[in-house]
Amino acid sequence: MRRRAQPPPSPLPQRAGIDPVRLRLPADPDPGRTDLGTYLAAHYAGGPGAEAVARLLAAGEVVGEGGRVLHARDPYQPGTHLWFHRDLPAEAPVPFPIRVLHRDAHLLVVDKPHFLATTPRGSHVTQTALARLREELDLPALSPAHRLDRLTAGLVMFSVRPADRGAYQLLFQDRRVHKEYEALAAHDPSIALPRTLRSRIEKTRGVIAAAEVPDAVPNAESLVELTGTAGGLGRYRLTPRTGRTHQLRVHMNSLGLPILGDPVYPRVTDPAPDDYRRPLQLLARVLAFTDPVTGAAHRFESGRTLQAWHDRAAWEAGTPAEDDRA
Repeated sequence: MRRRAQPPPSPLPQRAGIDPVRLRLPADPDPGRTDLGTYLAAHYAGGPGAEAVARLLAAGEVVGEGGRVLHARDPYQPGTHLWFHRDLPAEAPVPFPIRVLHRDAHLLVVDKPHFLATTPRGSHVTQTALARLREELDLPALSPAHRLDRLTAGLVMFSVRPADRGAYQLLFQDRRVHKEYEALAAHDPSIALPRTLRSRIEKTRGVIAAAEVPDAVPNAESLVELTGTAGGLGRYRLTPRTGRTHQLRVHMNSLGLPILGDPVYPRVTDPAPDDYRRPLQLLARVLAFTDPVTGAAHRFESGRTLQAWHDRAAWEAGTPAEDDRA
């Protein structure tokens, strides 16, 4: 099998824990785009990126291989790479700490708070677990082994060294990680549990909510168990056997038991990104697996609690839980 050529190393350092953007110039650009500025203007046309990259070119902040500063009138060089730091608008700090549960030369496991994205995406760039951990722990090569929704709290794994990244990511791709979640939702004694739900879940790019496709081949499977009841609430153990986007939230909603605090299911409410009241009552509680690099048997458990279970009034009032305070 022919191995894909690796791109050259970036001549630019990370900034605020974020890797610079790398762009490979196509070998066959459209005719007439003979200089770099014309090509990039067309590449980013229709969005804010066109204006941003023009500013970066003018300021000498776009570099090519070897660190050479590139300008708009430089000739187009097919197949080469260039790098630049994206414009980063100010982000409101997510005022909750990340707890490190395990760190060795290969693996980092953390207990992520609600409202913090795992990796840069959309408007969340510097205020993400990846960017913050790279900076706080001085681990510039840190990369995620999997992802956890911004609104979900709990366990997230990262590989420390680039050489180990593939091995840890394959753990999740091959379903060799046992995962358990905890959720709070209404208690309905008429719903028989435990129950395994199987359905086909599809997520359309640009649409917030995922949807179940009726009468289609399942691609998502979740075991739902009731572990306790109090004050009309049920506490549920959720064991996903696949990893579709929003899978547990979709399956709980399909049971008629949407997770407490869910701003998407059953109805999209679209709260402001910095509205930290009433966090989604979903927690990635357990990760268990055999380390593919060291061979060690690992079982990690989140130390966080779901606030509405022991203090529903404080959750309703939007008062941060003790384990979410810095």
